[in-house]
Amino acid sequence: MIGKCMDFRKLWVTMLISVLVLPLLQFPESPPKAYAAVSGKTMVGYWHNFENGSGFIKLRDASPKFDVINVSFAEPTSGVTNGTIGFTPYNYTDADFKADVAYLQSQGKKVIISIGGQNGQVQLPSTAARNNFVNSVTAIIEKYGFDGLDVDFEGHSLYLNPGDSNFKNPTTPVIVNLISALRTINDHFGTDNFYLTMAPETFFVQLGYTFYGGSCISCDNRAGSYLPVIYATRDILDWLQVQNYNSGPITGLDDQYHSMGSADFHVAMADMILTGFPVAKNSNHFFPALRPDQVLLGLPASPNAGGGFTSVAEVQKALDALIKGIQLPSYKTRGSITGYPNFRGVMTWSVNWDKFNNFEFSNSHRAYLDGLTPPVPDTKPPTAPANVTVASKSSTSVSLSWSASTDNVAVTGYTVSFGTNTVNVTGTTATINNLTPNTGYQFTVTAKDAAGNVSTGTSVGVTTDAQGGTQAWAPNVSYKVNDEVTYGGKTYLCRQPHTSLLGWEPSNVPALWQVK
Repeated sequence: MIGKCMDFRKLWVTMLISVLVLPLLQFPESPPKAYAAVSGKTMVGYWHNFENGSGFIKLRDASPKFDVINVSFAEPTSGVTNGTIGFTPYNYTDADFKADVAYLQSQGKKVIISIGGQNGQVQLPSTAARNNFVNSVTAIIEKYGFDGLDVDFEGHSLYLNPGDSNFKNPTTPVIVNLISALRTINDHFGTDNFYLTMAPETFFVQLGYTFYGGSCISCDNRAGSYLPVIYATRDILDWLQVQNYNSGPITGLDDQYHSMGSADFHVAMADMILTGFPVAKNSNHFFPALRPDQVLLGLPASPNAGGGFTSVAEVQKALDALIKGIQLPSYKTRGSITGYPNFRGVMTWSVNWDKFNNFEFSNSHRAYLDGLTPPVPDTKPPTAPANVTVASKSSTSVSLSWSASTDNVAVTGYTVSFGTNTVNVTGTTATINNLTPNTGYQFTVTAKDAAGNVSTGTSVGVTTDAQGGTQAWAPNVSYKVNDEVTYGGKTYLCRQPHTSLLGWEPSNVPALWQVK
């Protein structure tokens, strides 16, 4: 559970031990899969849109080692079943919040809006609620420029009606309408530029191996209720980050209970998603495995963040087992004994607790993940500067402006080239001086990113103005470099911009004037 007022929930062991344990079934081998390539390992962190003792931080002050920041949370505005979702940045103006979202995106980060959480109960029991959800969530994403949507439905948001026993063909309205809403939102934004992620609790996913809410007697009707949503969106789901914390003991594929806070627990929970399992141990209802690049471990960032905090060493022991195939003595993975090199990475609640805990999570696990998969060299150049225009000109100078380039990492500056000359600037304007009057020039502007990649150039041609008649020097006149004046029968060139004063006649101040 990801919480707003607190980060702990009661364990539900009593529910587990009150139901009969079903017999052990054999697990079919997972079919070969063509896994999507993973260029690097992903680290996701939730950001608090509230204050709960961890300390408020600005978005831009989260550890730069996170790849994705989930803004938590957008919540219902008109009751649990209305479907309308709202979001107001905490301790921010809208303009400042949008600026921070854009800042993180300029650094190559993704910023996703998360809906729900401990206090944000969301149910979509009707078509009207579904439509309200789609319209309000779409508006939030467009208003703030979010890169995607994270579904963090908790509590009683999802449940299964009695008899709704087949996760592949659900009939419960709150399930059916949520699936429809997510696919509609995803279609609206397009799969190439939109991220859809989910952060359920173990209760709603792995518990479905033993108990399924629509088909069991005397068990909670919410058990395993995320499974039909995951299954129906698996083709558009970027990743699943089950919360491996605030959990009761869960039965793994070895039919043994596994308790949170250890490498054993994390490997067993992830293995269920990577291997697949028969829902409610019914071999006719087999939940198929997700791709490894669709799976992250969900972890607390500090002991204060939630129950089940796991030490750095234990987390990395679990990752060694999952990614490298270094098996634990206590649990052997079922899906692959050699590991999943494309396993996606880790998620944490939260970036606030990470900072509170002196960035132990982000520093330690970023180093581990980068060691597994060294960062891929950035070879993608920025986009070419657009709309290069002549802002002003004179006989000896030209001022240019252009629209900012974009890059997958960050643009660090621009170069203006003309002939064999270059001028480097960090902004989107440049003034080139010491030009020849009445002469045609071709200026080409290129952008450079942090890796040294250079964009293609955008050019503009301009002819400097003709030199005007030389005027006699006079006091109280603003002169610029290369202006010409006459004084005492001689012609002088201005060497430094200045406003003339009596006593500063050209013959008296060679620092300002040079005889031509």
